[in-house]
Amino acid sequence: MASSSLALSSLQTQLQSLKKPSSPKPSTRRFSVRPIRASISKKPSVPAPPVNVSPSEPTKLPILKIPGDYGLPLIGPFKDRMDYFYNQGRDEYFKSKIQKYRSTVFRANMPPGPFIAPNPQVVVLLDGKSFPVLFDVTKVEKKDLFTGTFMPSTELTGGYRVLSYLDPSEPKHAKLKQLMFYLLKSRRDHVIPEFNASYTELFMSLEKNLALRGKASFGEANDQAAFNFLARCWFGTDPAETTLGLDGPGLVSKWVLFNLGPVLKLGLPKYLEDLTIHTFRLPPLLIKKSYQRLYDFFYASSGFLLDEAENLGISREEACHNLLFTTCFNSFGGMRIVFTNMMKWLGRAGTKLHARLAEEVRSEVRSNGGSITMRGMEQMPLMKSVVYEALRIEPPVSLQYGKAKRDLIIESHDAAFEVKEGEMLFGFQPFATKDPKIFTQAEEFVADRFVGEGEKLLKHVLWSNGPETEKPTLENKQCAGKDFVVLVSRLFLVELFLRYDSFEVEVASSPLGAAVTVTSLKRASF
Repeated sequence: MASSSLALSSLQTQLQSLKKPSSPKPSTRRFSVRPIRASISKKPSVPAPPVNVSPSEPTKLPILKIPGDYGLPLIGPFKDRMDYFYNQGRDEYFKSKIQKYRSTVFRANMPPGPFIAPNPQVVVLLDGKSFPVLFDVTKVEKKDLFTGTFMPSTELTGGYRVLSYLDPSEPKHAKLKQLMFYLLKSRRDHVIPEFNASYTELFMSLEKNLALRGKASFGEANDQAAFNFLARCWFGTDPAETTLGLDGPGLVSKWVLFNLGPVLKLGLPKYLEDLTIHTFRLPPLLIKKSYQRLYDFFYASSGFLLDEAENLGISREEACHNLLFTTCFNSFGGMRIVFTNMMKWLGRAGTKLHARLAEEVRSEVRSNGGSITMRGMEQMPLMKSVVYEALRIEPPVSLQYGKAKRDLIIESHDAAFEVKEGEMLFGFQPFATKDPKIFTQAEEFVADRFVGEGEKLLKHVLWSNGPETEKPTLENKQCAGKDFVVLVSRLFLVELFLRYDSFEVEVASSPLGAAVTVTSLKRASF
C-alpha cells in the first residue's frame, strides 16, 4: 500500500529527542516484517489471474528523444534537491519541468541524491498514459525500489529485506505475500466490530476535546484509533493491556522517520534539514530500542501467524518483522493519510454533501436493521465514490519507481520515447491521477465522480500500485491489502455520518500530508 504514516505533527520534536529512547529491556529475538497490503476477499490465499499485459506493438506516435538532463555530477542532483524541497516545492518542481520541456516525460534527478543515493537519475512519467508501465512487472523490476533511488538500512527491519522491497521474481515474495493474504482472510470477521469499537473511542475523544478546548486534533486521535484497531482486529490484542500501552503510534512515528527521512520535509531550517536528513542517514542505532518494543509486542501477539509462516517456509523471526512493517508502515500509515485526507476534502466540500452522505448512509443502515454490513455498504454509491475520489485526488503513496528490464517504448498522450534497459523510471502519481486528458475537473474534488457511468474511470485510480479494477496476486506488486483499505475507508465514512450531520475543520500542512483540526461536530438530527 506504495506508500503508510506516522504521528506527523510530532516528527520534528521526536527528531530532536531521538537520543533519549526509553523502553523496557529489549528481547534477544529478531524478526522481520513487510508492509502488508492484503485483500479482504474470501479467497485471499488463491492467486488471482495475472494482470493482462498486451505485447508491445509498434507505436503510431512520433518517437522523440527524452528531453531534460541531469546536470553536472553532485551539482545537478543538489540543485534539483533544493528546488524539489525548498526553492519551488514538489508540485511546482514537476510543473516547471513540464512547461520547460513541453513534455510529461523527461529526465531529472530525484531526491535524496548525494550522499545517500549514489544514482538519483530517473526518467519522469507524469501523465495517466505513461504512468501504468510502472505496474507491469514484465517490463520493470521492483527490487529495493519501494522508497525510490535509495533503500533504508535493513537494520531498521531486523536485518531483513521485507516484502515491499522484494521483486515478484524473488522466491520469498510469493511466500510473504501469501502470509499477508492469510492474515486478512483469517481475521476478516473481526474488521467491522473492532473498527466500530476503536473509532467509537476516536469520536468520543474528539467530542471531549472540543468541549474542553473548542477544537480537537484529528491526527492524534486517529493515530491511536488506527493502531488500536489494527492490533485488535488482526492480532486479537489490545495494546493498552500490554507493556506497549499507548506508546505504539509515537514509536512508529520515530521509526518511520528513520525510514523516510531522506525524502521528507520536516520544516527545519533549510540547510540544517538538508544536511541532517537528506545528505546523511540517521543512525539506526538511535531507534533500536523503540523498534524492539514494537517487535516484542508483535511477536507476543502473532503466534498463529508465525505458525502459518513456518508452514510456508518462513522463519518466525522474518515473518514477525514483515508483520510489523505491514501493520505499522503500510496499514497504519495508510489509514493515517487516507482518513485525514477524507476529513480535509469533505470538510472543504461543505454541508450539502454532508447531508447527502448522511441520508444515504442512515437510510441503508436502517434498512439492514441498524447493522453495518459489507453488502449494505455496496448499496451506498455516493459514499463509495467519495472514497475513490479521495484516493484519486490525493493517493496515499505518491511516488512510484521501476527499473526497465529491457529496452522499452513508453507512450505519453502526445509522443513515444525510448528507454534503455537498466534506466530508472519514476512516476508522481497525483499528476497521473489528475490527468486532464482522462478526468474532467481533474484538480477538483468531485464527490460523485465514480457514480453510475463514472465507475468506468476506476481503471485510472492507481493508489494501490495498480488499477482499482485489478486484483493483487502473488505475481504482481499490487497492494495485498487493497480491498482492506477500501473497506476501512468506507467504514470510516459510515461511522462518521451515522453520528454527525456535518463537521468543520481547519487544515495545515505536515511532513506526510495534511494536519486536520476539528472545530465543529454537529450531532445527527435524523
